[in-house]
Amino acid sequence: MFVTGPEVVKTVTNETVTKEDLGGAKMHSSRSGVSHRAFQNDMEAIASTRELLTYLPQSSQEKRDDRLWTSEDEKNQSSCKVLNNIIPFDQNKPYDMKIVVESVLDRNNFFEVMPDYAKNIITGYGEVGGKVVGIVANQPAILAGCLDIDASVKAARFVRFCDSFNIPIVTFVDVPGFLPGTAQEYGGIIKHGAKLLYAYAEATVPKITFITRKAYGGAYDVMSSKHLNGDFNYAWPSAEIAVMGAKGAVEIIFRGKNVEEETAKYEYAFANPLKAAERGYVDDIIMPEQTRSIILNDLTVLENKQSQQPKRKHSNLPL
Repeated sequence: MFVTGPEVVKTVTNETVTKEDLGGAKMHSSRSGVSHRAFQNDMEAIASTRELLTYLPQSSQEKRDDRLWTSEDEKNQSSCKVLNNIIPFDQNKPYDMKIVVESVLDRNNFFEVMPDYAKNIITGYGEVGGKVVGIVANQPAILAGCLDIDASVKAARFVRFCDSFNIPIVTFVDVPGFLPGTAQEYGGIIKHGAKLLYAYAEATVPKITFITRKAYGGAYDVMSSKHLNGDFNYAWPSAEIAVMGAKGAVEIIFRGKNVEEETAKYEYAFANPLKAAERGYVDDIIMPEQTRSIILNDLTVLENKQSQQPKRKHSNLPL
């Protein structure tokens, strides 16, 4: 699938490329983002489409009916206690956010959307207590979870889709910032990052957010923060809500002084979620194993949420 074929490309730009490399399924699902997923055969594609449709309502004017979920089902649900030890002691060491996502979902079943594109952010659907939710989560195992152009656009599109079809959004945050570099700046990371910020700010569905570790700078704001009208925002004890990491902040604030000593003091004072909680940026500091039960409770509380948007011809999304 392409706009112009290899022959035209060769004539105009003198590039030699195969049809598969130019517009194949692998390319579009991993590089261009045109395709949401690639499959080995049509049977897999049909089966996956059927599964996707089970998470969606009949139209944008309806909500999907809850799947039957009994107290016995909840009793058989795997424990979330594994989450208490998932964050490494070394703050610079990665971990797999998909384990966190799967742990809080019914039967640990997660339907990922665009799994091969912009892997530094995870998007997809699942159920909690039979209620469908859309999941957006930074992936610390890829690019340390930084937001780049592709990740911002991928997540923004997903958030807007969930909002269109009345699907609550659960966000897991571990983001050290936007990805630095000339390629990102020249590519318009400010404009594309604003798409995700706008999508979250505009969304009127229930928005529940958990900060698992790093929440730095503008990228923290973008990820469904309290400042974007998040309904419920929680922090794990390992969370850090700040402009930047402790070492970077100390090198600026205490220039010329003992960096190691000042960093230790700074980390003790600010490398925790307490200051953010004092200022109302998070609603509560919770143990990781409580995450699923809190989602269950909050989905019930927000079930009949109504949010009035100002009248206008259309939104002015930063395209």
